[in-house]
Amino acid sequence: MTGPVHVRLGGYAPADSTHGQALDRIAAGLRAGLGDRVKVEIEHNILDRGRPAQALLSEVESGATTACFFSTSYLADRVPDLAILDLPYVFGSLGHAHACLDGDLGTRLSERTRAATGLLPLGYWDNGFRHLSNAHREVRTPADCRGLRVRLQPNWAHERLFRELGAEPVPNDLSAGIRMLRSGELDAQENPLANFVAYGVHELHPHLTFTGHAYGARGVYASARQLATWPDSDLEVLHESVATAIAQQRSAAAAKEAELETWLTARGTRLLRLGEEEYAGFRTAAAPVLEEAALRLGEEPFALIET
Repeated sequence: MTGPVHVRLGGYAPADSTHGQALDRIAAGLRAGLGDRVKVEIEHNILDRGRPAQALLSEVESGATTACFFSTSYLADRVPDLAILDLPYVFGSLGHAHACLDGDLGTRLSERTRAATGLLPLGYWDNGFRHLSNAHREVRTPADCRGLRVRLQPNWAHERLFRELGAEPVPNDLSAGIRMLRSGELDAQENPLANFVAYGVHELHPHLTFTGHAYGARGVYASARQLATWPDSDLEVLHESVATAIAQQRSAAAAKEAELETWLTARGTRLLRLGEEEYAGFRTAAAPVLEEAALRLGEEPFALIET
């Protein structure tokens, strides 16, 4: 008889976020499929105990935590191909991004991640398109970004983009970034609307421009060390649970984005949608980043982006 299964799931977002709810869905699927044999613990937000978000990755790799979600951006230094997900304006829509992540591109990224880390990718959740917010002024053109100190995820593509826009990129862990935004050390940040609100930045920044400059994916990463001890039947239940959570999280994230746009407008946040020519100005400014990426990554990952 198969023995008990102890599962620990971790994240770095509020329990009521789409990512927190998706952890709950994985847990529910495991309990339904494995019954009394499974004990599931969930830590929705590691930040609540004063730990940096990146501690989750080491906990999963060591086997102390079974699985977590995490932005792919933080792994791009170890898995260079992941940088393709952070490049500006490579995905035209959420549907386009999802098709690529569920297809050959996602397969390649998962294989490269598994080879370079102790992480076993189970799929990819949606973190939406990223937009620029700031405390000082309306941003309509790259010229309006000049001089802004912008908190970024540690990622070369994001840093290069904001240098091209004339801003001063400040890459750091999320907890440090929030602290610096609150202290006024930083002027701006970029995130999807869900994070803009979840991390309280909407209380600091009256201006947000829908730049949509990059797509955000959050991988669902399991511990290769821990899962090596699981029987195939239990692994099948885990994969099915994650697949269900992926579909539900993506749908919920899109609905949440629309809901938050309405809510932010009502509370007085100045949400700015760019005109076609204004948007083209940002795409033009991003061209050198794509040129560098082609040299760094080669042609193969780009060929896997479905049109």
